[in-house]
Amino acid sequence: MKPTTDGRLRWAYHHLSLSLQLSKPSRVRPALSVPLRHTIPLSKVKQAIRDGNQEVGGSVIERAEAEHMVYATGYLQGVEDLREIPLGLSSKGTPILLKDVSDIRLGPEMRRGIAELDGLGEVVGGIVVMRWGENARTTIDGVKRRLESLKAGLPEGVEIVETYDRSRLIDQSVDNLQQRLIEEFIIVSLVCVVFLFHLRTSLVIIFSLPVGILAAFGIMQWQGINANIMSLGGIAIAIGTMVDAAIVMLENMHKHAERDGAGITGHDRWKQVEAAALEVGPPLFYSLIILTLSFLPVFTLQGQEGRLFSPLAYTKTYAMAAAAGLSITLVPVLMGYLIRGPLPAEEKNPVNRWAIRGYRPLIDIALRHPFSIFLVSILLTLTAVWPLSQLGSEFMPELDEGDLMYMPTTFPGISIGKAQELLQQTDRMIRQVPEVERVFGKIGRAETATDPAPLTMIETTIRLKPKDQWRPGMTLEKLKRELDQRVDIPGVTNAWVMPIKTRIDMLSTGIKTPVGVKVAGSDLKVIERIGAEIEEVLREVPGTTSAFAERVAGGRYSRVEIDRVRAARFGLSIKDAQAVVTTAIGGLNVTETVEGLERYPVNIRYPRTIRDSEEKLRNLPIVTPDGRHITLGQLTRITVEEGPPMIKSENARLNGWVYVDIGERDLGSYVAEAQQRVNQAVTLPTGYSITWSGQYEHYQRANARLAQVVPLTLIIIVILLYLAFHNMTEVAIVIGTLPFALTGGAWMLWLLDFNLSIAVGIGFIALAGIAVETAVVMIVYLNQSYTAAANTAATQGRKMTKSELRESVIKGAVLRVRPKIMTVASVILGLLPILLAGGAGSDVMRPIAAPMVGGMLSAALLTLVVVPAAFFVWKDRQTN
Repeated sequence: MKPTTDGRLRWAYHHLSLSLQLSKPSRVRPALSVPLRHTIPLSKVKQAIRDGNQEVGGSVIERAEAEHMVYATGYLQGVEDLREIPLGLSSKGTPILLKDVSDIRLGPEMRRGIAELDGLGEVVGGIVVMRWGENARTTIDGVKRRLESLKAGLPEGVEIVETYDRSRLIDQSVDNLQQRLIEEFIIVSLVCVVFLFHLRTSLVIIFSLPVGILAAFGIMQWQGINANIMSLGGIAIAIGTMVDAAIVMLENMHKHAERDGAGITGHDRWKQVEAAALEVGPPLFYSLIILTLSFLPVFTLQGQEGRLFSPLAYTKTYAMAAAAGLSITLVPVLMGYLIRGPLPAEEKNPVNRWAIRGYRPLIDIALRHPFSIFLVSILLTLTAVWPLSQLGSEFMPELDEGDLMYMPTTFPGISIGKAQELLQQTDRMIRQVPEVERVFGKIGRAETATDPAPLTMIETTIRLKPKDQWRPGMTLEKLKRELDQRVDIPGVTNAWVMPIKTRIDMLSTGIKTPVGVKVAGSDLKVIERIGAEIEEVLREVPGTTSAFAERVAGGRYSRVEIDRVRAARFGLSIKDAQAVVTTAIGGLNVTETVEGLERYPVNIRYPRTIRDSEEKLRNLPIVTPDGRHITLGQLTRITVEEGPPMIKSENARLNGWVYVDIGERDLGSYVAEAQQRVNQAVTLPTGYSITWSGQYEHYQRANARLAQVVPLTLIIIVILLYLAFHNMTEVAIVIGTLPFALTGGAWMLWLLDFNLSIAVGIGFIALAGIAVETAVVMIVYLNQSYTAAANTAATQGRKMTKSELRESVIKGAVLRVRPKIMTVASVILGLLPILLAGGAGSDVMRPIAAPMVGGMLSAALLTLVVVPAAFFVWKDRQTN
C-alpha cells in the first residue's frame, strides 16, 4: 500500500506474489552461468520448489505414558526460505541452491484491469453486490455503517471514497411519489367536498380512502414488495378511481334521502342505507372487479418489462380490490352513521347548478339527433389516427437516474500501459465539466468470473451534482453533448448511458447501448466483415450518435508452432517445448507460501527483457534431457498473426456485435429505418444471420405478449359485463366507449411529445378499465330512471311514449350528472400532480398518467352524450 501525494490510496492489487525469474545468459552475473554449467532444466526448478514446500505427519510416539504427535515442518514462509531450496550438487560436490540460479523477488501478478479516480491516479475499486430479493435501501445503509466502522482502523493517508450510491435516487424517487400521493389525496378530498357540499358526506370518502391505501400497503408488506417508483406509482394511478364506487353510493344515498325526506330516524335510516346500497352496489362491484382485472395483461409481461411493471400491477390491483371490498362493507356503514339530518339540495351547489345548466341542452340535442351524434363521435374517434401516426415508439422512457456512465469501446489489442493512460485522460476530461462531482473509471476486469470485461471496455461512473448546482439552462441532453465534444479521442467510440439501466440491459441482452446488432455465423473473419459493413451503414442513419462493430478477429497473437521432428531429435516431447511457453514466457504458479493465515503464489517466469519480442523468444534457452543447451527457435517457428481477442457465442453460433447509441430520435422509427438500410446495403452469405437486440428486443417481446393477452382480457371484461347486465346490447354500449377514450389519450400524448412505450401501454390499459367503469355507472343511472318511468306507465296500463322515454333518459343523465362529473374529476385531477410535476421517477410515471388524463377527458365528454343517445335508440326500438 502506498498513498499518493494527495493522500489517496494507490494500491494496484490486493494480493502479493513471489516472482522467480531466470537471468539472461548474455548478462555478466556470477549466477548466470550456473544453470547452463550444471545443466539444470526448468522442469527440475519447478519440481524442486514444489518439493521444498510441504509438511508431513509421522503418526504418534508414546513417551512417559502420553502420546506425542509427530510432524515435519517444511512450508515456505517467505523469500528467505525460497532462496535456500536445493536443486542438486555441482561437479565439485557443493550444493546448488535456488538463489544461485535465479533472481527471487516480490512482484505483482499480471494486470488485466485498472481503477482510477478523478483523473488523478490509480485506486483500489470495489463494488457491493446485493443478494436477490433484498431491499436496496436497507443494504446500502448497512454498508455505510460498516464502512464508517472501518475508517477508524485505516492507515494514515488512506481513505474510503464513495464513488456511486443508489440511495440518492431511491430516496428522491420515493419522496417524490409520496408527495404526489399526498397531493392526490388532498385533491380527491376537495373534489368530494366541492361537489357534495356536505362535510359529513365527504368524510365517508375521506375516511374510506386512506383505509383502502393502508390495505394495499399492508398486502405489499406481507408480499415483500418494497416502496419504490413502480409500487407507489400503482397506488398513485389508482387513488382517483378508488373513490368512484363510494361517490356513486353517496350520490344514491342523497337521492333516497331527498325522496324520503330528512325526518326519518333509527331503523328506517338503516333501511334507507340498505336500499340505496343494494340499488347500485352489485353493478359497482362488478365494475370495480372489471377495473381490477383490466391489469391482467401487465401480469403476463416477461423479462425486464415484467420485473419492472409487476410491482405497479400488484399495488394497483390491491388498491382496487380494497376499494371494491370497502364499497360494499365500510362505505354503507359510514353512510348510515354520517349521512343524517337535512341534506343540501343539489341545485344549491353552484358547481352542480352550472354543470346541469350546461349539460341539459347538450343531452337534449343528442336525444333529438342521435345518429348525427354517432357520426360526429365516429369522426372524432378517427382523428386519433393522425396523432398516433406521428408518435414514435420506444421500450421505456429513459429514467433520469441523476448520474451517468461513460462506456466507450476501443479497438482491440490495447496494452495495459496504454489502457492506463487512456483511462486517466478520459477521466480528467470528464472531471473538468462543472456539473460533474466525481469520476470513477474502470478498464478491463478484476480477477473474477463475474466480470469478463476485456481491456477494450471502459466503464466510468460519473457522479453528477444536484441539478440546482448546474449552470443555468443546462439539461441532461446538453450535458451529454458537451461531454461527447470534450472526450473526442481517435479510435474511441463514445456511449453515454444510465448506470442502473445499462447494467440491467447488459445482464439481459449483453448490449450496453439502446440498439445492438448481433451477427451470427461460423467464420469470425466473415462476421467481422459483415459487422464493419453494418457499422458504415448505421453511421449514415439519422439519429445515430455512435456505431461501433466489434473487431472479433482483430486481436494480435505470437504463434509458437512446434516442429515435432526437430523436438524428437533432441529427445523432447511437445509437452517439454510447451512448458517453456507456459512457464518461462507466460509465468506459472508452482506453489504457495504459507505465512500464517495468508497464502501467496510462487511464480516462475523469465525476465521481461528476454521475452518482449519474437526475436528474443526464439533465443530462449532450453536444456535437453542429455544436457545439451539449445534455443526455442531451434524447435519452433514463431510468427505474428491476427485472431479473436474474445469469442462470443449464442445458440451455439459464433457472434459479433455492433453497438449503436442513438439520440434525439425514438427507438422504433430508428430501428425500422436502420433495418431497411442494412437489408438494402448488406448482403449476408449463406449460413449467416442478423438479430437486432438491446432495448429493441425487449420492446418486441413486450408488444408480442400484449398483442396476445389484451384481446383475451377484453373477452373476460365482456363476460363480466354480461353477468352484470344480462344484456349484450348494454355490453356493446359500454365497450363502444373504449375508442372514445383512445382518442383523448392519443391527442394528449401528441401534445406532450411522448413516444409510444410499454409505460404508455400500461396507461392505456388502466384507461380502458376506468372508461368501462364510467360507462357502467351511466348505464346504471339510465336503467334506474327508465325502470321507474316504465313502472309508472305500466301501473296506468299503457306503453311508455317516446317523449316519456326521452324524459327518463334526460332524468337519468342530467339529474345524476354530479356523480359522473365527480368520478371523472377525481381521476383527472388526481392524476394531474403526476402529469405536471417533475422530480425523480416522474420520467416513468408521466407517460402512464398522460393517456389516462387525455382519455378520461374524451371518454367523459362522449360518454355523457353518446351513451344516453345509444341507450335512447335501443330502448326506443325495443319499445316499438
